[in-house]
Amino acid sequence: MPPAPPPPPSRPRATGRVTLADVAALAGVSPITVSRALRGERTVDPVLAARVKEAAQQLRYVPDPAARALASRHGSHVAVLIPMLSNALFVDLLEAVQRTLRPAGYQTLIGITHYSPDEEEQLLREQLQHRPAGLLVTGIDQNAATRELMAHSGVPCVHLMELSTDPAQYCVGFSQRDAGEAITRHLLDRGRRRIAFVAAQLDPRTLQRAEGYRRALRAAGLYDPALEWLDPRPSSMALGGELLERLLREQPGCDAVFFCNDDLAQGGLLAALRLGVAVPQRLAVAGFNDLSGSDQMLPPLTTVATPRGAIGEASAQMLLSLMRGDTPARHSVDLGFELRLRAST
Repeated sequence: MPPAPPPPPSRPRATGRVTLADVAALAGVSPITVSRALRGERTVDPVLAARVKEAAQQLRYVPDPAARALASRHGSHVAVLIPMLSNALFVDLLEAVQRTLRPAGYQTLIGITHYSPDEEEQLLREQLQHRPAGLLVTGIDQNAATRELMAHSGVPCVHLMELSTDPAQYCVGFSQRDAGEAITRHLLDRGRRRIAFVAAQLDPRTLQRAEGYRRALRAAGLYDPALEWLDPRPSSMALGGELLERLLREQPGCDAVFFCNDDLAQGGLLAALRLGVAVPQRLAVAGFNDLSGSDQMLPPLTTVATPRGAIGEASAQMLLSLMRGDTPARHSVDLGFELRLRAST
């Protein structure tokens, strides 16, 4: 009689869960090879990797991220802290991050800070309890407690959307100040002299755009603080329409508006249409971020295109390098911006 087939790998009696050791036994390799193969590491021989994946599929093995984190001191996920999900800017960024990290075996754990430094600090404390392999954090303006948490966590971190001169701070972004100055100079070049800046949310990046706006107008000798409108409420199309109506009532001599975000600018264009204000003949309108729909407005909106997808990909690549223990060639990567000049100016 032929010998009986070997019994299937045993399972822990307490849970019945298939373990990494079970997969290793069936595939005839070491547990560390199983771990590396299932993470997609290229150092594993393709034949062994295929054998491991076949064994894992046969046993219906599901990795235990908590056990992996305990064994390696860090998990297989990356914590990503962003201000909000209602802004398409951050959705585009997150999609690029995930497209880059997932093939390398990492998942994303998203935290929403709502532009609150205190909420960001609390979220970071919670995320660090899960032993992330890396951190992606929006901006460089964290409070002192958050900076201390990052510095002592031992977890690699890359900052998004801004640039830093600190060589110990890794970041991928562009100059918000330069972008704000560039779009304001465009309005000046079009002959506009009473240029308003209308902003909401008032996060640090919005305020940096305001600095660029002031820099351009002061250089031209045309800065008027009465034309700077800063509203702390969340940015929205409805708020943009409301603020434009108020601006035209209180500053009827205004001949151009630079909105800090496209949703405000889109609302402003709709308000101008309702009020019968000719754009750009009577009033030029510019936005920021080149959000979806801006090129379909009446008239199409002039704006600043920001490379959020490229920032997501490049920051994730930089973080992968740091998680491998490598030192990136540059600590600060400037991906620039582009003026999208359309009919609203």
